Amino acid sequence: SEVDRTLGGGFVPGSVTILAGDPGVGKSTLMLQLLAHLSKEYVCCYLSGEESLPQIKMRGDRLGLQHSRFFLGAQTELEQILDALAHKKPQFVVIDSIQTIFSSSIDGVAGSVTQVRHCAQLLTRYAKQNNVALLLIGHVNKEGNIAGPKVFEHLVDTVLYLESDDQGKYRLLRTFKNRFGAVGELGILCMMPDGLKPVLHPSAIFTNWQAKSVSGTTLTALWEGSRALLVEMQSLVVDSPGFQGKRVVVGFDLARLNLLLAILSRFYDWPGSRYDVFLNIVGGLKVQEPAADCAVLVAVYSSLKNWIIPKEWLIFGELGLGGELRPVQYAQERIAAALKHGYKKVLIPAGNAAGLKEYIAQGHVVLLSDLKELLSFVAEHAILT
Repeated sequence: SEVDRTLGGGFVPGSVTILAGDPGVGKSTLMLQLLAHLSKEYVCCYLSGEESLPQIKMRGDRLGLQHSRFFLGAQTELEQILDALAHKKPQFVVIDSIQTIFSSSIDGVAGSVTQVRHCAQLLTRYAKQNNVALLLIGHVNKEGNIAGPKVFEHLVDTVLYLESDDQGKYRLLRTFKNRFGAVGELGILCMMPDGLKPVLHPSAIFTNWQAKSVSGTTLTALWEGSRALLVEMQSLVVDSPGFQGKRVVVGFDLARLNLLLAILSRFYDWPGSRYDVFLNIVGGLKVQEPAADCAVLVAVYSSLKNWIIPKEWLIFGELGLGGELRPVQYAQERIAAALKHGYKKVLIPAGNAAGLKEYIAQGHVVLLSDLKELLSFVAEHAILT
């Protein structure tokens, strides 16, 4: 279900998809599970240039795929791969990985720029001409980009990245290019002893309902792809032992935090240089959306003042350089997700008021226009420790 969500409905016949990720993140495991599922209705083929057939079988046995029926092959020469595909006539093909495939018709070792480009071009042509859904597993370099020529990404229809969270338990499947669906979709999977499983309630990963209430903690609603994710922000502000306070972030952009602290210093009471500021996003998620601005600043300031934010509150909104709260997209959907998960009050920019009359009348939504209003409201209702 999470793979379908990420792809916008599933694989399209004749499409070419690349799945990239760090070594050991679970790319091959995910593909074997996917093939086991698709092989119930389609003729599928898995070709590996990295593992032998006995090694693939061992992995399949561990995943409980003993009774799955799809073709397996251990081959690295492109011409032999194309001959085998022409004979078996599969409808869905996985090649693991494109960097291990080479063509005997050109010079260069497997994984070189010329080999990757040439092999990708011929495999793409095969998929288009035969209406076969093709998935290529790709390596990433130390910068986190797909190894090989940039033209490789232009050849394919869809680019997926499989990432691991900081704890190593969860996997985030992201869409960076999709000619047949939306870009930016996010699928969340959990690595279990018998393989990857979809996470049915992902917001539970990024929040901690059972934890004791402490200062410096807020919750926000992020928009990932086509759904809202509720995420917990944790901040710790302490006296700096040095002349200049330092900033440490996990899962958030450091430049963005420095910008927010500069706004806080300009428009509110913030003796910034005297303190070290630490910010952590629970669950290992990397937050890039400006809608988290208000929640981040409230977390930081509540840690400084030792305020405990009510656990039933949720905050979202972008902060402008003039200290104003700027509206964000999908406000109604974020509020609905918050109320569904048991939160009672949502603090949002006044510019998002349209269409929220019922929520406002019920007291679920508080409209705020600028940073001063936001922090004053929080100060009035927070618990002082």
